[in-house]
Amino acid sequence: MHPPELRDRAIAMHADGVPFRLIWRTLGLPPRTVGNWLYGERARKRRERQPDDRCPRCADPRRPPDAPAAYAYLLGQYLGDGHIVRARRTVLLAVSCDNRYPGIIAEVDAAMRSCGARSVHHRAKIGCTAVSALWNHWPCLFPQHGPGHKHERPIELADWQEPIVGEHAEPFVRGLIHSDGCRFDNRVTVRGRTYSYPRYMFTNESAHIMDLCRRSLDRLGVEWRMSRRNTLSVAKRASVLRLDGFVGAKS
Repeated sequence: MHPPELRDRAIAMHADGVPFRLIWRTLGLPPRTVGNWLYGERARKRRERQPDDRCPRCADPRRPPDAPAAYAYLLGQYLGDGHIVRARRTVLLAVSCDNRYPGIIAEVDAAMRSCGARSVHHRAKIGCTAVSALWNHWPCLFPQHGPGHKHERPIELADWQEPIVGEHAEPFVRGLIHSDGCRFDNRVTVRGRTYSYPRYMFTNESAHIMDLCRRSLDRLGVEWRMSRRNTLSVAKRASVLRLDGFVGAKS
């Protein structure tokens, strides 16, 4: 008799689209045992009793995301350093996070779980960690997914996303800056004297994503300017303090 925790983990992996062979190999179990858990008569009845209603866009009736603030943050991260890949049987959402900031890695992990992922995986790369989760419904939550680079195609919010980003502009901006932005001390020399002041920068090649960032900053009363075509700067003291209240230095 195998522990029920193993069966629950196998079922969760299967629901996330993990291939059958990888499930029984990962858990170190006989294929027949896992097959009975996933495809047997009991499994069929269990699925009928417990339909997967994690996707708010496929629910009847449709509903907003269950954790809108976490969704807004994950949307900002996805628009910055995230991508969605369709595999043979499922869909992978991955966000690349700098290894220097374990706090951000943990926050992305938590946001994915809040938005519907049953399990989240961390894959180490050179200088970064890919935080990823398998789920067939990621394209439902991120309709901005499409072929090609984000800066080469239109990026617009769906009607149902607009009120979420409007109401949760702070976590959305936090996600954008955590992915493609930074806070640093800017040093300038005037008449031989060196001055230092904190400054935020956000860089993105997509004009549409940049516009989403500017609109959210306007909602929050944060003054910004475009220092270059693809770079936004926040340098005024009051605006920096406003961002410090919900973004701050990366950690």
